Amino acid sequence: MSALLIDIGNTRVKWARYDGSRLSRARAAHHAAWSARDFERIIGSARRPDRILVSSVAGANINAALERAARRAHAAAPEFAATRRHCCGVTAGYMEPWRLGVDRFLAMIGARTHFGRRPVCVVGVGTAMTIDLLGADGRHHGGAIIPAPPLMVSSLLDGTRGIRHRAQGGAKGSGSALFGRSTRAALEQGARYAAAAAVDRAVVEARTLLGRAPLVVLTGGGARVLRPLIRSASREIPDLVLWGLAVWAREG
Repeated sequence: MSALLIDIGNTRVKWARYDGSRLSRARAAHHAAWSARDFERIIGSARRPDRILVSSVAGANINAALERAARRAHAAAPEFAATRRHCCGVTAGYMEPWRLGVDRFLAMIGARTHFGRRPVCVVGVGTAMTIDLLGADGRHHGGAIIPAPPLMVSSLLDGTRGIRHRAQGGAKGSGSALFGRSTRAALEQGARYAAAAAVDRAVVEARTLLGRAPLVVLTGGGARVLRPLIRSASREIPDLVLWGLAVWAREG
């Protein structure tokens, strides 16, 4: 099987090839101004895949552009993954499973593939930061959604006058650890530490619920910056949604 796997997030698109056993190195780009022509280049680079498997949370317009690109390239029609109650060893914990973002569901499938029956907190750090708890039995215990650090910063800059004024220009003043020596540094470091603290608190809550601490599995474009601030045991797998799509291609 030759498959093109595409993960379309709120701001970035990632893609990789999958041959049924191996996942190629992923590539990524911001898709804000993308059209069907941009997707057509991705499809062309994959040498006419047998299948195009997609995780998308970006909305109807970007999905339609991908479908147009596939038709123009005379390629297979894109198959859009959707969250189910049970799939590939994972049981969605939402009361209404369709409301659980498919990227989060696939990331849990990818984490289960990597770590088997070890409980995990899957943390996706993109525009938003999501935290999902997956038990050893594959049961999803629910999750949390908060703004990722850049969105925390931008919301404060957009919603305040004094902070916005003081954050413009001047010395960077990074300081050490949590404590910035300029308004901009205080914003950025405060947001990062707040996000990291939320992850560590999730591990504490999960230990109470499961009787053991889960491994934190970080994914997404902001994971690398956040990981050094997290005190809990953690691993980073940047392409976790694509790994979930690969499993879905085989078993879904």
